[in-house]
Amino acid sequence: MTVRIEADLLIPGRGNPTTDGVVVLEGAVITYAGPAAGAPSTPDAEVTRVPVAMPGLWECHAHFVGLDVPNIEAQILTPTARLAARAAIDLHATLMGGVTSAREVGGFGLQIQPAIAEGQVPGPTVYGAGRVLSTTGGHADIHSVPIDVIDLVPHLGMLCDGVPEVTRAVRLQLRENAKVIKICASGGVMSEVDHPVHQQFSHEELVAIVEEAERAERIVAAHCHGKPGIMAALHAGVKTIEHGSFMDEEAADLMVEKGAIYVPTRFVVDQLLHMEDILPRYAYEKGVMVADAQAAAMKLAITKGVKIAMGTDIFVHGPMYGRNGYEIKLLQDAGMTAIEAIEAATANGPDTLGPQAPQSGQLRDGYDADVIALDFNPLDDNSGWGDPDRVSHVWKAGARVK
Repeated sequence: MTVRIEADLLIPGRGNPTTDGVVVLEGAVITYAGPAAGAPSTPDAEVTRVPVAMPGLWECHAHFVGLDVPNIEAQILTPTARLAARAAIDLHATLMGGVTSAREVGGFGLQIQPAIAEGQVPGPTVYGAGRVLSTTGGHADIHSVPIDVIDLVPHLGMLCDGVPEVTRAVRLQLRENAKVIKICASGGVMSEVDHPVHQQFSHEELVAIVEEAERAERIVAAHCHGKPGIMAALHAGVKTIEHGSFMDEEAADLMVEKGAIYVPTRFVVDQLLHMEDILPRYAYEKGVMVADAQAAAMKLAITKGVKIAMGTDIFVHGPMYGRNGYEIKLLQDAGMTAIEAIEAATANGPDTLGPQAPQSGQLRDGYDADVIALDFNPLDDNSGWGDPDRVSHVWKAGARVK
């Protein structure tokens, strides 16, 4: 089926916007995107006229875990089927908010994606990491439960120590067809005992993880708040830094030198600061500790020219899913132009998968036919970002799903 989208404003994801633009979809592929004057004749096409058309959004730090409270201990106490059912609801909400592709760095997405591909569960295309790799006592550990419990719950982090164990842990994720390998290179906010600044994994362990991933043409995404973890990850060859709260000039310069990508995830920090009454006390206190540093790190990274991709780190089931686009506004608040922030949320997204990147995130011939329409002009007004009702249409793989 041929679909013709006529737009007053066409934003391609990378490059200059076009007024009076047309996008033509043939099945799951874009066959034309550009000025209406040069568009092919499509007499049998399904035609839709919209104010603004642009590529579907890329969520580059997703979690579909089904937690209904901001406490990772609940993953153990809640039946897996219930968590997965909630995750399916959140996947649909994410799609309705304009996200057509999600790089999931921990959650059920790797297992649910086949059902999405078969049309059984509505959601973005999920490029999953499987289980998050963590040192014992690290960020993906749950410090309040017996250590033996962690290995018994397949959707939790995978604890691994030493080169042989981390190598096997990577191979186990590849066995599940993980598209990216996720590790914790520093402590975190939602984990109880570890400190966000402290490095986790040694240099030798990090190198082993990266080399094993590279053999299968996968890249490594590293949760990093503290500078020691950021620097260690970059020196080991990690390609994406998640959060980056305590990035300084030296770290930002190294990111540019290494061609690494920064996924700030400001959305989740912004939200956690309003959850004092329901967060574990340790999580709220650590969230406050990293908030100002992360805001400064984002501004620094933008000034330094670090490549940035949009990610939110939403992990609590419910109304936050579908509001992913609010991260675009937060990127602009940190100093990006509207066009730069949109590129971070579209064209830059596939790059966070390295060799696994699909042709997606841009309105270009031959690219995935993932397109959204907005009822506002995001080049002039960013107040619509984060409101799923302002995303009027969504086409995924050439089919209109909203």
